[in-house]
Amino acid sequence: MSQLLSPFTLRGVTFRNRLVVSPMCQYSARAGVANDWHFAQLSRFAIGGFGAVIVEATGVVPEGRISYACLGLWEDAQIAPLARIAAFLKSQGAVAGIQLAHAGRKASTPLPWQGGVHTPDAEGFESWQVVAPSAVAHSSDPAFQVPRALTLGEVRALPGVFAASALRALRAGFDLVEIHGAHGYLLDQFLSPVANKRTDIYGGALENRMRLVLEVVDAIRQVWPVDKPLLLRLSVQDAIEGGWTVEESQVLAREVKARGVDLIDCSSGGFAGAAIKPAPLYQVPLARAVRGVGVPTMAVGLITTPEQAEEIVASGAADLVALARMALDDPNFPLHARKALGEAEPYAGWPVQAGYAVRARDLALAQAAAG
Repeated sequence: MSQLLSPFTLRGVTFRNRLVVSPMCQYSARAGVANDWHFAQLSRFAIGGFGAVIVEATGVVPEGRISYACLGLWEDAQIAPLARIAAFLKSQGAVAGIQLAHAGRKASTPLPWQGGVHTPDAEGFESWQVVAPSAVAHSSDPAFQVPRALTLGEVRALPGVFAASALRALRAGFDLVEIHGAHGYLLDQFLSPVANKRTDIYGGALENRMRLVLEVVDAIRQVWPVDKPLLLRLSVQDAIEGGWTVEESQVLAREVKARGVDLIDCSSGGFAGAAIKPAPLYQVPLARAVRGVGVPTMAVGLITTPEQAEEIVASGAADLVALARMALDDPNFPLHARKALGEAEPYAGWPVQAGYAVRARDLALAQAAAG
């Protein structure tokens, strides 16, 4: 049997295979509330056979959204639409996950199709003052504001805010929570010397820069059930001189594992000036490096074929494989992988409403080719 298509268990949750849909912002919410687009967009991945589907970066506070059109989970009114999504994902055999996030100084940005410029007359438009560890802008791009530095009291309140959103995720029926600590967003801003210029207990030495992430992990783990997994998405390296390094990620990985994080979702970059050149499988060595210190990992980044994904798992580089743009291009990737990897029952994963028809099509094509 393919190792990619074999089950995988974290705590009390079993994934039917090792393929995961990575969180992908849709910029389609109003006041943080999920709608029919989110339901349809995410449901197709569960129908397509993925082992887990993780809902996009979901703001733990209004000012933590990447844009005014991003999801949120800072109030109870946002639970029911997400519960509808989680229930359907699970009904189709997928593990339902959600990523909890705060964008920090990269919040209140234009939608990606707006050409880097706010459109104030757009439906639902909002703009707000952004916050960060320090009053340093992400870049000189006018799409990014100069943030206000968080006070010590505001920083200390953040773990409780994340925990409150995790409790709402639990009420919505999600199987796992992923903490967003990557891509230059708030928790990553605290980790990296590129963005964190603080001189208090949350800045300076590695121990201080890790402090907020560890406190968020502790706060969520206190309210998140012991039988449900907790993940951390991490930019394993900034790829900037003087920035966050692979070695620091290994230290953090050990620390969060001891506090109840079950798997590190290994990405990279997120700060202006990063020396990263995306290419097929370019982040897989980062997942291998973190896994090498005894922490389960998930690999992500330009993984486009079943054979590549199989090799990642079979070689021990990572335990799970996450797809984003490839999942958008082929939401049935796991079903197609069954055939590509020579599974004995290549149509077994298809929903009954479709599997028989796809099998019949393939049989007709094979008969026609045989003459």
